[in-house]
Amino acid sequence: MATGVWISLFAYFALMIAIGFYAMRKSTSTSEDYMLGGRQLSPQVAALSAGASDMSGWLLLGLPGAMFVSGLGSAWIGIGLLVGAFFNWTLVAPRLREQTLHYNDAITIPEFLGNRFPTQAIPLRTVSAIVIVIFFAVYTASGLVAGGKLFESAFAGVLNIGGMSDYASGVVITLGVVLVYTVVGGFLAVSMTDFVQGCIMMLALVIMPAVVLFGEGGGGFSQASQTLNEVDPTLLSWTEGLTIVGWLSAVTWGLGYFGQPHIIVRFMAIRSQKDVPIARNIGMSWMLISLIGAVSLGIFGRAYAVRNGMNVEDPETIFIILADLLFHPLVTGFLYAALLAAIMSTISSQLLVSSSSLTEDFYRLFLRKEASEKEVVAVGRGSVVVVGLVAAVIASDPTSQVLGLVSNAWAGFGAAFGPLIILSLMWPRTNGAGALAGMVVGAVTVMLWISLGWNGSFMGGPGVYEIIPGFIAAFIAILVVSSVTADAGEYQQISR
Repeated sequence: MATGVWISLFAYFALMIAIGFYAMRKSTSTSEDYMLGGRQLSPQVAALSAGASDMSGWLLLGLPGAMFVSGLGSAWIGIGLLVGAFFNWTLVAPRLREQTLHYNDAITIPEFLGNRFPTQAIPLRTVSAIVIVIFFAVYTASGLVAGGKLFESAFAGVLNIGGMSDYASGVVITLGVVLVYTVVGGFLAVSMTDFVQGCIMMLALVIMPAVVLFGEGGGGFSQASQTLNEVDPTLLSWTEGLTIVGWLSAVTWGLGYFGQPHIIVRFMAIRSQKDVPIARNIGMSWMLISLIGAVSLGIFGRAYAVRNGMNVEDPETIFIILADLLFHPLVTGFLYAALLAAIMSTISSQLLVSSSSLTEDFYRLFLRKEASEKEVVAVGRGSVVVVGLVAAVIASDPTSQVLGLVSNAWAGFGAAFGPLIILSLMWPRTNGAGALAGMVVGAVTVMLWISLGWNGSFMGGPGVYEIIPGFIAAFIAILVVSSVTADAGEYQQISR
């Protein structure tokens, strides 16, 4: 492997770790500092942190891979996500920022739900924390799989750490660097590194498609379109071969936004409610550019591969293959760093949210109610390590598909928390019994749907994405149970 690649990667790793130590000096003295950055995120950092922690490795691996295989029909996932993110920033962000402060300065989603619905506080905090830890272990594993794939594809036969395979070595390196800056610097480190990583990701997703399309061997739009039409005309169609069920399964990815703890916690941490519209505009612009770049990379990468006789065994590695083939080693290293940025920004956010739930909603709630701030921060750091190691075990299978793991975890969170967050913020009649019923019904529906294989094939037809039945079932459960068990003592005056 060329020296230039290593130089770029080492520079990237050093920058992330340096930010972690800087954040440690600024904001890790209390639990609110460590887990929420003292609620002092600027709109720029909040916006890119939410975006970078959202997109993960699927933006540079999973989505381009899906586009490579299926063409523009897979772009509906991106469209659904764009719409969902907009409504999340518009409907949830300002209300959640205000109400988490109003309800006893809650610093985790489970704590907010417990404070919002005091008659069911303990069950809600416990169940929501369990859901967070379980699904985030899987979600974090998807990021480690992406890291393993990067090192396996780009550094074949070079790493050999302790006799491990290239894939396993990649998982260890990815997790190791993330653990250092997350454990040391907490939420502020995660958010600041997310900002830097978001900038790197967007720049890479502008550079890569442009070079693939207009560089040597690309041929431009017309040549790429001709090549794709010769391979399969449906690759350039948004609708051909796409069923209604398939279309719904793609666009309803956007429903998941309302229930992703690692994203909506940024809304809780933003500096003030009036900063939310600024952050929304920045975040949506970043997301639009990044999604267009990922879609273009996948579809035009397919045309480039065909025109140049490339054999791409794993479509999810097209970004890695083209980065190595088309660029100077220093630039290749930067592009690898962009992929690692996408992976690590999400992993660090998920580890910290899981740690916060283990610390605040288990340790402090049941074991040490009077724990000091210093003790809570220490337990939070230990929890980050524990969840990371569990995720590494889950990620040990190198055949895992990034998009598949992400879709399962995304649906689980979206169904368990999405309807509950929306209704708890916007429907005053939501009560504790309804909240608990909705969370359980949503999570169980998703898990049953996956275990029965109905996300792959349903009633003899194409599969239905598990977030659809899970979200609907949870929404209905909250409405019905809250209506028939109305507790006037829990009605809350909610900001409109």
